Amino acid sequence: MEFQIKESVLVVGLGGAGCKLAINIKEKLGYDCLLVSHDARDLNHDASKILINTSPVLNPSAYLIRGVSFGARGSIEDKINRYSTVMIIANLAGKSGAALAPVVSQIGKELGKSILSFAIMPFKFEKDRIFFSGVSLKRLKANSDCTVIIDNDALLESNPDLTPDACNVITNSALSHVISTLKNSSLPLQTSILSTSKDISDVETSLRDSIKMLYEDVSANSIKNTLMYVVGGNKVPIGVLNSMVNTISGIFGNDSTRVSMSVTAGENSKVVLLTSIEGETRFDRYDPLGFIPKDNVLDWDEPDASIKIDLNLDQIE
Repeated sequence: MEFQIKESVLVVGLGGAGCKLAINIKEKLGYDCLLVSHDARDLNHDASKILINTSPVLNPSAYLIRGVSFGARGSIEDKINRYSTVMIIANLAGKSGAALAPVVSQIGKELGKSILSFAIMPFKFEKDRIFFSGVSLKRLKANSDCTVIIDNDALLESNPDLTPDACNVITNSALSHVISTLKNSSLPLQTSILSTSKDISDVETSLRDSIKMLYEDVSANSIKNTLMYVVGGNKVPIGVLNSMVNTISGIFGNDSTRVSMSVTAGENSKVVLLTSIEGETRFDRYDPLGFIPKDNVLDWDEPDASIKIDLNLDQIE
């Protein structure tokens, strides 16, 4: 089965990066958007917004942001309930994104909405964020009909000369490109990995770099479907495009793996792969206990949170 976007659509941006991408999608596609963050600077735009007010704490933990967000649950429900499809964009490397993604996706699931989520994962050197992002992703996937994961760290490992900011620009551009094509395509009801490359003139080299990025996250035998976007492909010879499809079909040698291509116009050329997978990814190892089967784990229905209580006591995490 495949996930198909149903009208009407609400794009929900969580945290700084999520809000920026949601605004970009709103301007490109005309979808309504909702911005949610604990930082008022992320909400400086003419769009629906909800501030998770953690005042007077100046540097709140992700657990505190999540706890305070439960007080805004009614406002979030009111915004989401008007729409059929909820598209959640969250940077799980940031405190707001990782804190709010499980909460907002759970609200959408309880309201019976179709949930499509996009999760941006942290760089490996951001060690203090790895565990929390992994747990947040696990809950986000459980609440979503379809989840697309963007791993900045895999791009950086494939291109060690890039700066973190350059990685963010490249992956955000690829994410925006994929979302802008969803009106005319569908996604498998599985977890998908988004991989890409720098803007380069040789699309075959770009394909190689995209596959290299993908292999940082998954093994070849877990790949089930691959959609290859060739940006600027309208200027590429047909023979080269055919060769690229044959190449990727040969690499993903499983007979059940389906490979398809989408050619779009663009000033620069690059390949973006949207690959549906089954089985384990590197993100499952972000939570050391994540490999334990769910039926053998005693877990709370609500994600871990620190509730702000107005007592004359220090906040203890």
